[in-house]
Amino acid sequence: MTSRHDLQTRLERGIATLGLQLPAGAVERLLDYQALLARWNATYNLTAIRDPAEMVSRHLVDSLAILPFVQGATLADLGTGPGLPGIPIAIATPERQVLLVDSNGKKVRFLREAIRSLKLENVRAVQSRVEDVEGEFDCVTARAFASLADMLAWGGHLLTRSGIWLAMKGKHPEDELAGVPDGYEVRGIHELHVPDVGGERHLVVLGRTGC
Repeated sequence: MTSRHDLQTRLERGIATLGLQLPAGAVERLLDYQALLARWNATYNLTAIRDPAEMVSRHLVDSLAILPFVQGATLADLGTGPGLPGIPIAIATPERQVLLVDSNGKKVRFLREAIRSLKLENVRAVQSRVEDVEGEFDCVTARAFASLADMLAWGGHLLTRSGIWLAMKGKHPEDELAGVPDGYEVRGIHELHVPDVGGERHLVVLGRTGC
């Protein structure tokens, strides 16, 4: 059994390697979130990753790796599952209002329990299909949620005029780039190096054309 101290060491090492500065208490809240996820996962199968150390690297640190690219006062995390990357980002930037969106009822029940027990006053969760969500957001995130074309077709209406869309991908999505709908453009594709996580990680940054 991996101790909380070991998990904290792994998390802090990952944060330092990414060059991030998190607010006071953020590491403890991130570990509380991981512990809650592990507890619920035993019953509700919210994530295929069960090893606590792997959860720290593949969920927490992986989510925090996009933090330098997040902008604006509001963020919507689409297809968030158990809250990734939305909850780690919300913990790291408590001044930002975060909306978590998922269509799966048991995942949204977990999200609401996490919001309550972790006292995440800047976060709310909705059970909805992406295309039915209302509002506009400065930043939209999606982690392995769908193709770039589908993401923007379903959720593009959520992006403010000058907002940015952060699509988290594994390998370089070369085959998806031609499918980006009219009215949107790729602003950049960044290779992410996530400590203790093997395989490729890429972040595709998109925005509206003419902005």
